[in-house]
Amino acid sequence: MLKRILAATALAAVIAVPQFAQEADAASGVNVGSLNCNVSGGVGFIFGSSKDISCVFTKPDGTAERYHGEIDKYGVDIGFTGEGYMVWAVFAPGQVQKGALAGKYAGATADVAVGLGLGANVLVGGSNDQIALQPVSIEGMTGLNVAAGFGQITLKAGSK
Repeated sequence: MLKRILAATALAAVIAVPQFAQEADAASGVNVGSLNCNVSGGVGFIFGSSKDISCVFTKPDGTAERYHGEIDKYGVDIGFTGEGYMVWAVFAPGQVQKGALAGKYAGATADVAVGLGLGANVLVGGSNDQIALQPVSIEGMTGLNVAAGFGQITLKAGSK
């Protein structure tokens, strides 16, 4: 079992390597605000998981926009987690228009939860793959879970 987990983790790392160059390009933009998300709890099914998210994007001037969507993880994801909270700094080439964060974001992910857990997720996507979401506050989740691999977030403008 351990060999399978290590093999799946290694495969996920190989898949994620090209993403790091794309993340570096998007991260060279300017900080246009923060994205604060509540993440639903769930169960990891060895090769992935999917959880609902509810987010608020806040610009430096205090303007706020609501988003909702899903966060999907592919790779090793074993165990269960309670609800979590994540905060990302949002980087873009310049100011973003209303609803600009809507779209798909992807990147490498890693999470560990034993009681209160931690995770990091650097994701690139949105409008023309020019928006980067970089972790500011690492997610706080409860449960017993180990996850590593490739993650994707789909954001839709508005509340669910």
